[in-house]
Amino acid sequence: MPPLILPVQGKHPEIAPDCYLADNATVVGDVTLGAKCTVWFNAVIRGDVNSIRIGEQTNVQDGAVIHCTYQKAATTIGARVSIGHKAIVHGCSLEDDVLIGMGAIVMDRAVVGQGCIIAAGAVVLENTQCEPGYLYAGIPARKIKPVTEEQRATIQRTADNYVLYASWFTHEV
Repeated sequence: MPPLILPVQGKHPEIAPDCYLADNATVVGDVTLGAKCTVWFNAVIRGDVNSIRIGEQTNVQDGAVIHCTYQKAATTIGARVSIGHKAIVHGCSLEDDVLIGMGAIVMDRAVVGQGCIIAAGAVVLENTQCEPGYLYAGIPARKIKPVTEEQRATIQRTADNYVLYASWFTHEV
């Protein structure tokens, strides 16, 4: 079963040729995926009511949902962003080199600054500004501490690893 890629209202997803989309991933509407992006099993990127722009080498892990709000909030995701399993990213901006933990939620018009980590299960409320380079956790998410060098390396390693994992599905062994 191939991934579901559909136009909506005459707007077709633009997907770089070196992206990997799992067999049951869904990408519809006004969506742009940069080079080396990966969209995993049961992930949904739904650009039906507003635009979604995703930078290079970003991974959207299993069961994650990326959406936006009609006439109010587009979604912009930078490069080398990792969106954890079952996370929800909705009508917000994620800058480069961000890690969104498993099951986290980022709401409309929030801005997650470069190099941030949003902890698993955290909820970033509407209009929240996450200062670059910090770990945010809790419900609602609050600034906990600066991201360490080791954590920065983890953000980069995760982005690199998902490109590797995709190669396991696209090349015969």
